[in-house]
Amino acid sequence: MPMPVDVLHAHLAEAFPDAEIEITDLAGDGDHYRARIVSSAFAGMPRVRQHQRVYAALKGKMGGELHALALETSAPAAGDA
Repeated sequence: MPMPVDVLHAHLAEAFPDAEIEITDLAGDGDHYRARIVSSAFAGMPRVRQHQRVYAALKGKMGGELHALALETSAPAAGDA
């Protein structure tokens, strides 16, 4: 069963409450998304670790309810915080 975009957004917002989150359904099937997440939680963290934090926030649903997630993660720019 696919993951609705609002459920995906809720998981991400819970894990990254300060984040700016943009989600795009890439295939219209609820299974393939792109997520852009800007959060201070990512400050000073390598991109691989940022992505690991996002996958952890999905609580094991990646590969099951959610088939594919293209990620763009970053910390806010110095003047944006």
